Formats: sequence, C-alpha cells, structure tokens
Amino acid sequence: MKVDLQCALSDPHLDSNQASSQRQLAVAVAAVTDGSRGSAPLNLCLVLDQSGSMAGQPLKTVQQAASRIVDNLKPEDQLSVVIFNHQAKVLIPQQPVLDPIRIKQQIAGIRATGGTAIDEGLKLGIEEAAKGREGAISQIFILTDGENEHGDNERCFKLAHLAADYNLTLSTLGFGDQWNQDVLERIADAGGGSLSYIQEPEDAVAEFNRLFTRIQSVSLVNAYLIFNLLPGVRLAELKPIAQVSPETVELPVIQEASQVMVRLGDLMIDVPRIILANLYLGQQPEGTYPVLQAQVQYDDPLQGSTAILSNLVTVSATAQTIYRPVVNAQVQQHVLALAKYRQTQIAEQKLQSGDRQGAATLLQTAAKTALQMGDSKAATVLQESATRLQAGQDLTERDRKQTRIVSKTILR
Repeated sequence: MKVDLQCALSDPHLDSNQASSQRQLAVAVAAVTDGSRGSAPLNLCLVLDQSGSMAGQPLKTVQQAASRIVDNLKPEDQLSVVIFNHQAKVLIPQQPVLDPIRIKQQIAGIRATGGTAIDEGLKLGIEEAAKGREGAISQIFILTDGENEHGDNERCFKLAHLAADYNLTLSTLGFGDQWNQDVLERIADAGGGSLSYIQEPEDAVAEFNRLFTRIQSVSLVNAYLIFNLLPGVRLAELKPIAQVSPETVELPVIQEASQVMVRLGDLMIDVPRIILANLYLGQQPEGTYPVLQAQVQYDDPLQGSTAILSNLVTVSATAQTIYRPVVNAQVQQHVLALAKYRQTQIAEQKLQSGDRQGAATLLQTAAKTALQMGDSKAATVLQESATRLQAGQDLTERDRKQTRIVSKTILR
C-alpha cells in the first residue's frame, strides 16, 4: 500500500498588487494499492450499553447487529466485547474469532439493567483493544442510548484522546433520541472516528454494517499530514485546518516554526480524507512561486512498518499584475461543506443562549449553503428546523440530532 496525496488551491492566481491574499488549500489523502496483496487483520472492540433503557427491541436489534459483524469477521481477526450500565465489565476478552457461535451466544445473553456510565465502558474497551493493536487495524465502536448520568464526560474526552494515542480509532453510535450529541461527537472527533445516529431500532443493523464496511477499507493507520510553509505564507489564526470528508471535523494543529502537522488517523482505500487549510499568502512579484510542501507520514500494519513518508508534493501559486482569477470549483464545494458545519454550530450556540431568531436565521443560511453544494437532504433538515424556531416551536431531540448529523456529512 502507498499514499495518494493531491493538493489544490481555491485559486492558484494572486493579485501581485495586494499585500496579502487569502486562499483555501484542499488536500485529498487516500490509501491506494501498489500491487501488493492482503490486508492487516482487524482488531475490533464493541462497547455496548446495557442500561435499563435499552430493554426490549433496542437491545435485541443491537445484539443482532453485533452478531452480523461476528459473522463477517475472519478467524485471524480479533474481537472483544465490553458491556456497561452504571458500571462496566468485559463480556468477551480480546481473542481471535475462532468460535463465532459461542461469541454470538454470549452477545445474545446480554440483559438490560441499571444506569449509564459511558466512561467506564470506554476505559475497559481501550484496555481490551490495546492488547491486540500490534500489526492490526484497531477500532472501537461504542453504542449508547442515554446521557452519561453516572459518568464523567471530561473523563470520556481524555480517554478518547488516549485511544488515539494508542492508535485505536473510536466511533460512536447514538441510539434513539436521548443521547447527548455534544458528548458523542467530541468522543468520536477526538478518537479519529465517526458519529452515527440510529433513529429507530430497525436501523441498527444497517448502521453497524456501514461502519464495518468502512473499517474494512482501512489499510494504513496513524497518518499525519505535514506542511512545510514557505516564506511569506502563514496559516489563519482561528481554526486554520479542518477535515471536510468523509465527515467534517475541526483538526487540532501542531506547529513548530514553519512546519505544521495534523493527525488524520486511518487511511481508507480509494476513499480520501479531504482536508481544508486556510492560508494567507504574502505579496509577491509577478511569476510562479512555491507556497508550501505537503507530505504524509503513516504506518503500514500489514508490513509492520512505521513512520513511512509519502512523496513530497509542492504547491505553487502564480502572482499576476493583471489578476485573472481561476476558481477551483471542487475546492469551493469543500469550502461550502465547512461553512455548512460552522453555520450550524453557531446556530446551536445561539439557541443554547436563548437567541431563537438568531439560531433560525443561521439555520436558514446553512440550508442555503447546503443547497449551493447540492446537499438537498441537509437543506431540508436545516430549513425545517429553522421554520420550527420561527413558528415559536421548540426543536425536539430528534430535530437536534438530525441537524447535527447533516451538518457533519452528506447523507446518501
């Protein structure tokens, strides 16, 4: 496996008469096959909520979804299962999938009772997954239907960062309408995974399958995007780098002098992570000049190789005395995706502070942004939420969760 790295500026032409020009740089990073065969085994940990509110059909469908995943695992794959309510325990210790029937019987024996302490389940899940992380693609799925009433949210966030440090990717699944989208989103973002919303019990199997298909496409892990900024180039000061696909995430930046690093985590085959950087380019005389150099550092678990460096890509811009813009339409789509997310975030903040009209206005703006990028499903959800607020109605928990999900991704 190797990395494909593609870079494009929102407009590679600059006005040489301006002291500074703002540009967005879109970077697409994906794993591609180089003729080699095989893939690293999976190391999967399922962390499942067994609190009393999961009783009945919700727990049955989650058990069915988990059993489907067991059926799709290979004997060389590793699996562990942790269950939690107001405390947690390891139901299935980390082990190769040699006896799927017995594993499914254990999952079928889960019973719903008690409260909810997400951090307790997450702690044990990290401990189990960490045992099998060498030479494997390691993933944790954590599912809950409720608030972390018996736990500590800050501890959850610290554990999610710890999972990323251990090279364990953490995805969250919110079941029903009573879970906290702020908490599960922060856990998934910190853990390098995705946030999923299971609205109805019958959706559980499809959502687990979607996540499982995604992790099956992972071949390279622990990836970092590295920028070397050339003289006269700087990052924007506020939220300079974000991922916009496969979901939108604000990325923390590590910068030393002119070198910038952001953690990407897993790289999927032919499914690029799209990163958007906000740059300011200083004034230059007429001519073409380099702006920055980009490179990816990553690990290949199948080969047991770490800190591999991709080819170096140089991004250039052309300064013109008579400026002729050449707008990159694809980069503009990525800019709109990030704008949709940030507009929705600000709307939610206004709603929390009691500014219903301000929230409605920003949700309408986000709906228009979604329409501009051809995301009609998001536009519908965002406009419906705006209309409810304008009519003096409160948003239901389902409204809030749908709004959050469509702000982060494009529904298929």
